[in-house]
Amino acid sequence: MMKKTKQKLTLDRPATYKIEVPGELDERWSDWAGGMTVTVKSDSDGLPVTTLTGTFDQAALQGLLRRLYSLGMSLISVICLECD
Repeated sequence: MMKKTKQKLTLDRPATYKIEVPGELDERWSDWAGGMTVTVKSDSDGLPVTTLTGTFDQAALQGLLRRLYSLGMSLISVICLECD
């Protein structure tokens, strides 16, 4: 029987993240961040919420968060979905 081990986040290992921001970002964000998935849905008030999902190392994640900040985007959530 194979024992399952849980991966830990590290600075140099990529992980898959889901980032939610209010408003609507277009598909060009997917190209900017190496094939990130961009989806837009409405929240309970009918306002758009963009979800960015992709695999990044910590440096790339920080760069993405800084870019969102420089555009004046608020963060709703940043969730680590899976460590590679």
